[in-house]
Amino acid sequence: MKHKRVIPRTQADRDIQEAVDYYLNEGAERAALAFVDAIEQAFRYIGRHPATGSPRYAQELDLPGLRCWPVKRYPYLVFYVERDDHIDVWRVLHGQRDTPAWLRGSD
Repeated sequence: MKHKRVIPRTQADRDIQEAVDYYLNEGAERAALAFVDAIEQAFRYIGRHPATGSPRYAQELDLPGLRCWPVKRYPYLVFYVERDDHIDVWRVLHGQRDTPAWLRGSD
């Protein structure tokens, strides 16, 4: 099976950094490192199996092709669109956020 490159947008990188900063500020360095590992695992998975992500928000937001994939052991979701030659990661958001509002702010 072909593996597509996963390319996070600037906002997705910011989302990840904010989550890491949160864990570090809470004194949870181990959780911050494990979160980065979990993100990398999620990216590898969607790079190999892009169609397995949930299309739930695609209909709600009228964004054809938008999918989300949960980050293992963390309450975050990776939002992405499969392109011909790569996976376009839009956001990495906490599952408790108002996801439609945050996604509309994607760059």
